[in-house]
Amino acid sequence: MGTTVFERQRPPASVVEHSLAQSVHSVFWRDDLPRTLMPDRPALVGTHRADLVIVGGGYTGLWTALLASERHPGAKIAVIEAQRVGWAASGRNGGFCEASLTHGHENGMARWPDDMPLLERLGMANLDAIQASEAQYGMDFQFERTGQLAPAVEPHEVDWLKEWAAEGAEGVRYLDQAEAQASVHSPTYLAAVWEKDACGIVHPARMAAELARVCEERGVEIFERSHVTGLDTSGPGVAVATGDGRVIASHAVLATNVFPSLLKRNRLMTVPVYDYVLMTEPLTAEQLASIGWQDRQGIGDLANQFHYYRLSRDNRILFGGYDAIYHYGRRVDPAYEHRPETWQKLASHFFTTFPQLHGVRFTHRWAGAIDTSTQFTAFFGTAREGRVAYAAGFTGLGVGSTRFAGEVMLDLLDGVSNERTELEMVRRRPLPFPPEPAAAIGINATRWSLDRADHNRGKRNLLLKTLDALGLGFDS
Repeated sequence: MGTTVFERQRPPASVVEHSLAQSVHSVFWRDDLPRTLMPDRPALVGTHRADLVIVGGGYTGLWTALLASERHPGAKIAVIEAQRVGWAASGRNGGFCEASLTHGHENGMARWPDDMPLLERLGMANLDAIQASEAQYGMDFQFERTGQLAPAVEPHEVDWLKEWAAEGAEGVRYLDQAEAQASVHSPTYLAAVWEKDACGIVHPARMAAELARVCEERGVEIFERSHVTGLDTSGPGVAVATGDGRVIASHAVLATNVFPSLLKRNRLMTVPVYDYVLMTEPLTAEQLASIGWQDRQGIGDLANQFHYYRLSRDNRILFGGYDAIYHYGRRVDPAYEHRPETWQKLASHFFTTFPQLHGVRFTHRWAGAIDTSTQFTAFFGTAREGRVAYAAGFTGLGVGSTRFAGEVMLDLLDGVSNERTELEMVRRRPLPFPPEPAAAIGINATRWSLDRADHNRGKRNLLLKTLDALGLGFDS
């Protein structure tokens, strides 16, 4: 079994130790929010009535609320959040806002080939709408239409890039080794593909906070620190209850994503997978010049266990990914966010990627749970005689696709038949994950196999080939 570049070119242990010594276990994006974007909203107390109640104050719930306020002017809309707006994945992700609704072209072609031209058109229109929303609503979530760079760091990955570029998709440019290293000065790069238009970068917590602000300006009520404990459709509407209050509405949207669904039918549809991130101090002008990166693309490499990294507005580097950790029992637990061995591994891989940055420190380290589905992308549906709509399973692409999900759920609640609701991805549910202990055994065996493939020129073993044939998967 071979080694990867991150094992062949490890930095000195002292460099890694120095880089992490003064980091704090805290989410940079939320620490970076101005206080004016973090109002202390009330908890839900007593009985309230609404036309639409939304459970979840992350991107999915907030986009749905905003879009619903446009579709139905004057409608009474309530959002209930168990913690604070943008507290979970929406406030702590990498900030890659992608056009893809299918977790990439290859995954989409393997599952919905007939729909892919439409899915790609809808995905690009969705990304355009997100970009336009800053000016449309007077928001500032630091959107930059940078595109995304996919570098090869192992020889077998170069052929993958050449095949990708040969498909001739608009805006996709192949870079040979000299061109890739001229763009971003990493000695690990052997080639790259630059998708120029299909991705932007954003400030994740600002995006959630700005969506919430605009929703409230449009009359949406947002309740925080209100954990929903029940969903009752025995009456004429939908009653959503917390410990101290409830909202009775005509319709409900469930936007809880990684957290256990209020619908039993969806309890096995996703698993929570923990992802880990580091953020550097701001780079000096000299440090930034040493790595190039003048086009500020988001970057994600090609391994099964991949890294993603991007620049912030003040030229910090966010560096995350690689390890994707599943814990037995599908639990979401803050204790799982503390994993020193993963942060050390990420720091080591960072300095392999950018050895010229030896001496740079990380100021923040954090983690969060991703809601993963077996098809790598969101699924949709309705329940309780069409009074409840849901979407979940975004598998790391929710920054962009949650807005599309809001449109789909509102279509479903309104009984609309259109090009979105006729998509096979919308009409059919993916296969569920098995219950425990099969889930843990299968997921961890798959992770081991993906790691072995990365160490064996990308060759997939029998388990991975079987999962591919069955349309099942686990994304790192």
